[in-house]
Amino acid sequence: MLSENEVEQLAIGLVQSRQRFIWVLRSADRGNIFAEEAKETSSKLPPGFEKEVEGRGIVIRDWAPQLDILAHKSTGLFMSHCGWNSCLESLSMGVPIAAWPMHSDQPVNALLVTKYLKVGVMVREWDRREELVMAKDIVEAINKIMVYDEGKEIKQRVNALGEAVRAAVSDGGVSNTALESFIAHITRC
Repeated sequence: MLSENEVEQLAIGLVQSRQRFIWVLRSADRGNIFAEEAKETSSKLPPGFEKEVEGRGIVIRDWAPQLDILAHKSTGLFMSHCGWNSCLESLSMGVPIAAWPMHSDQPVNALLVTKYLKVGVMVREWDRREELVMAKDIVEAINKIMVYDEGKEIKQRVNALGEAVRAAVSDGGVSNTALESFIAHITRC
């Protein structure tokens, strides 16, 4: 989904943020996987990028266990397109989101995360979707959660939300109980 220019700006932003990171950069995430430009197996990173972030960041060019990464206690932020499953996984694990919606339900989900639940920040507002996201905007979004005082409040809210979600789906939780009741009802027929 990211253009080559966006990949470059994201790489620069990650370097400038000085934060540790895992970046999953797959050809499958290209906007049009059938286009000639997407058929190459990897996006081009700035020269020397991987060497520069060695020991601080890693680029994965294949599938990654997203839920396992989000569940890890050292994960402090998830930069996401805000697809519904990604939002649910991140929030259930208590991980704040840097929202970068691309299409479909993502802009609405990003608003839910940032404006209503207040458990994330926007990388770029949807009404500016045609503009190139610059490295400075990426650094700012990362810093809002990882560095600035604003991030402490966001982390407290998302931790509380994650605990509530996990409690709801655990044995005896409201979601679990409702599902068991529904299954009992439909299997009686």
